[in-house]
Amino acid sequence: MNKVYSGEIGRIKSFENQKPPFDAKNPFLATVTVNRKLNKAGGRHLMHLELDITGSKIRYESGDHVAVFPTNDTALVIKLGQILGVDLDSVISLNNLDEESNKKHPFPCPTSYRTALTHYLDITHPPRTNVLYELAQYASDPKDQENMRKMASSSPEGKALYQSWVLDACRNILAILEDLPSLRPPIDHLCELLPRLQARYYSIASSSKIHPNSIHICAVVVEYETKTGRVHNGVATTWLKNKTVVDNGHKSTVPMFIRKSQFRLPFKATNPVIMVGPGTGIAPFVGFIQERGWLKEQGKEVGETVMFFGCRHENEDFIYQEELEEAKKKEALTGLHVAFSRDQEEKVYVQHLLRNHKEDIWRLVHSQNAHIYICGDAKNMAKDVQTAFYEIAEELGGLTRTQATDYIKKLMTKGRYSQDVWS
Repeated sequence: MNKVYSGEIGRIKSFENQKPPFDAKNPFLATVTVNRKLNKAGGRHLMHLELDITGSKIRYESGDHVAVFPTNDTALVIKLGQILGVDLDSVISLNNLDEESNKKHPFPCPTSYRTALTHYLDITHPPRTNVLYELAQYASDPKDQENMRKMASSSPEGKALYQSWVLDACRNILAILEDLPSLRPPIDHLCELLPRLQARYYSIASSSKIHPNSIHICAVVVEYETKTGRVHNGVATTWLKNKTVVDNGHKSTVPMFIRKSQFRLPFKATNPVIMVGPGTGIAPFVGFIQERGWLKEQGKEVGETVMFFGCRHENEDFIYQEELEEAKKKEALTGLHVAFSRDQEEKVYVQHLLRNHKEDIWRLVHSQNAHIYICGDAKNMAKDVQTAFYEIAEELGGLTRTQATDYIKKLMTKGRYSQDVWS
């Protein structure tokens, strides 16, 4: 059994016998020292976790990302085992038949089916068309075979069927097996076809100047009902939520490493900073504000530090409110503007607040070399915020729209307009 992988990413037994340096191939098992719910009310679960990295020699800067390796929900794994009629504790090794290939196995082997489905394989994303195509041969009902091959084809109706039946319905491999009772592939072929479970990245919500041995994460638990009436729980956020500080007398640990980023405070502390981060987009700015406060305490001259935050309701999900108000009191934060989108008839978002404070913003950006930072949702927020900056440059800089877009593009190339966004 000591030659069998049990969830390690690189070297066997690397979780029991940890050796630096730590990276994507050799993650560090950090202990969870804090796991608290941030929001006071509302249907969602926003959380703050602290990971202890003492003795790891891991260094990080504000703005970096922490990567964690989650595991799949045990219940899903057990259901897959049942539906495919497999003894999940059988130990297997999947070996590449192409001996020239440098990839000998699709995931660390030998290991058990249970470990592979829990630690190494992505069982929650809707399968890609090539997986459906390969699995079609195992459907005993010719109609199911035909539909699976159709979904994998390039025909317009096939694409439409894949879009509606798999993607829009959020059907993962288990849902597909449940809804196609004639489809019972051998588990070995399934393990070969499923993609690897990937590390998840979070913007670090702390400053190493104040927390050199601790990395903070701010995240919202992903949970929604799909069109088929199933509940989809986000792999990593659900797993993190369940990482209680003490679990059955044991300390909870999280395999992690650091990814360096370009999202950095200005080299000169005197440069003003404008931060726009609604929701969990506030994460890196919690670190930035800590750092600006620390610089101030060191007696450094620090430029204006302005935060634009947004959430739904002031009394529900105004996360880090105490920290922000304390920073404001200590003048680590010189401006705090918060949009509560649902506390009045018409929606108010961060981009509306930017327009309300356009004179201040233009003064900081145009005359004082301010650095602008945006973090959070890429799909709508980042675009709307960028448009707000265009409009401010047009109105107060007397520019045309083309000149305004060029102006912001220049700030980007100079590293004065940075985005840390996700969709």
